[in-house]
Amino acid sequence: MDWHNFVRVLWWREANMSLYYALLRIWLQFGSTEFFIRSLSVVFAAISIPVIYWLARLMFDQKVAIVATALLALNDFHLRYSQEARSYALFFLLATLSSCFLILFLRQPRRRWRNAYALASILAVYAHFYALLLLAAHWLALRRAGIPVDDQSRQRIASDLRRAWIAIGIAVFPLIVFVAKTGAGPIRWIHRPGITDVWHFWRYFTGGVPLLAAAALVIIIVRMRRRLWAKDQNWEVWRLQFLGVWLLFPILITLLLSLAKPVFYPRYMIFCLPALLILFAFALASLPSRWIAATAVCAVLVLSARAIPFVYAHDFEDERDGAGDATNFILDHAETGDGIIFHIPQARVPYQFFSSLRVGRSVGSEGFGPEILYPRHGGQLEYLDLKSKLSPDSLRSIIPGRPRIWVVLMYNGPKLPDPTAVLLEETLPQSYSGVEKWEFPKVEILLYGGNSGTRK
Repeated sequence: MDWHNFVRVLWWREANMSLYYALLRIWLQFGSTEFFIRSLSVVFAAISIPVIYWLARLMFDQKVAIVATALLALNDFHLRYSQEARSYALFFLLATLSSCFLILFLRQPRRRWRNAYALASILAVYAHFYALLLLAAHWLALRRAGIPVDDQSRQRIASDLRRAWIAIGIAVFPLIVFVAKTGAGPIRWIHRPGITDVWHFWRYFTGGVPLLAAAALVIIIVRMRRRLWAKDQNWEVWRLQFLGVWLLFPILITLLLSLAKPVFYPRYMIFCLPALLILFAFALASLPSRWIAATAVCAVLVLSARAIPFVYAHDFEDERDGAGDATNFILDHAETGDGIIFHIPQARVPYQFFSSLRVGRSVGSEGFGPEILYPRHGGQLEYLDLKSKLSPDSLRSIIPGRPRIWVVLMYNGPKLPDPTAVLLEETLPQSYSGVEKWEFPKVEILLYGGNSGTRK
């Protein structure tokens, strides 16, 4: 899209992850294959490895930092979402940086660290709205557990932090307006989590060692139970309080809110992963014997590494759709005069992307395969295309003279079929006597033509 349409789409529906989308537009100037597009997230994920070492080193010693870094490098949840053309890896990186700069500012109360904290936090919110939960966790840890400095410096640091939070609030105000304007519409597809969903989340989140990670947290809680939530503790206790709030508050509050409106989604919690890994590393490194600690660390790393081949061979937590295979199938079997209809406007985007890879055209352009009948406002993909609503009259007006019509249904769940899909399946048989059907992951293809019969 051109910048005009791009900005309109962001403001209408896709403001979440807007920082990532802007960076991706720059990245696309150097390549546009699926491998290259996914590589942007890989870059962010690779940078996260030294950053989590830095954060763990600021809070603990080198031993804990090395173990935390190794746990991240072998964490299958992080690996899975470091290969997506979405902002999860960037979100993880910026959330870790935000916490790094906050810790630096508390230990060295200088203006540059306060400004760096504000900037990293603002960028994190523009990478994903749920970064607001990270900032809430920061505030809660500092408010409830206290600021881990001497009494003389505490008031000045608190004042500086208020200035930083005010600056963050002003900078992210447009996104808050967007959330107020759109409500929960963009995430209405999230289902209410059950006990099984929470267990699967924890299993993936912990890198395949859920029971060991849970045991490590329990050991920390038991050992620190009398001081864990007390206010104005020394640095050694406060750092555990901080990590505990960072890990648990966003997860628990989204689960609680999901009782009214589902807002918990596993991949959105990726910004809590640094806290888990550092706490886990601290528990492993704190075992009473050096040999016991080394054996435990090696065992956990081996168990974590066992899951990595699965990540590269399978999807987990959420299956990727088969839009690429479906597009290639249509292009291989299309004939002159065919038209194509997408039951949701967003389905046109992957179709045109994979079509562009076949012929080397720009992603938004037409000119290959069946002619796009809906959604369509011009030869290029436009903002209005993604806002289209198909009516019975508009459907009847675009099909005359077409010997065959391809219909692409995406994410058309059997429990709640999309009204547009129902309209297509009721109207097109009135003009075509035959229909063929093929299925791909999360994608259905229907071909309406003059020959009778149905094939699946």
